[in-house]
Amino acid sequence: MTLTGNRVAFLATDGFEDSELTSPWEAVTAAGASATLIAPAGAAITGKNGHEQAVDLLASEAAADSFDALVLPGGVVNADHLRLDKPSIALARAFFDQHKPVGVICHGAWILIEADVVDGRTLTSYPSLTTDLRNAGATWVDEEVIVDEGLVSSRTPDDLPAFNAKLVEEIGEGKHAGQTA
Repeated sequence: MTLTGNRVAFLATDGFEDSELTSPWEAVTAAGASATLIAPAGAAITGKNGHEQAVDLLASEAAADSFDALVLPGGVVNADHLRLDKPSIALARAFFDQHKPVGVICHGAWILIEADVVDGRTLTSYPSLTTDLRNAGATWVDEEVIVDEGLVSSRTPDDLPAFNAKLVEEIGEGKHAGQTA
């Protein structure tokens, strides 16, 4: 599937799980999309294993209507910091308001809980988020990848091949009426 002309936003900050940023980034750009790194602050962010990536746009300046999809990499520190950043939360929610595909992996689902977009949805994550997601109204399942109306979720870096394939597919399909806040 080709994603030529699609713009994909990646929202992350320091402490992200390196492969959960780099692998989906490579998958969407290899399919023809352009990728933009959005962060709450700074000129660059560093992953927990040392990968450094330049920040293209601050969350406070980003708008969901400028992009076709959003990817939320995991990493405990990354996800914990993002769920406390109001512009990042608002940006994530806006993708759901606009029915656009969102990919989330590992601990990245914490920001979706803060954005109040998981109630009634089925997804997976790192197992330690199970109770958090269920308490927010989600149905949590232990599978390598789950797709629920444009919401693509996976558990760990081991799931990246399946996650990337479904992410590219859902972005290619475009907006999903059931992808709502």
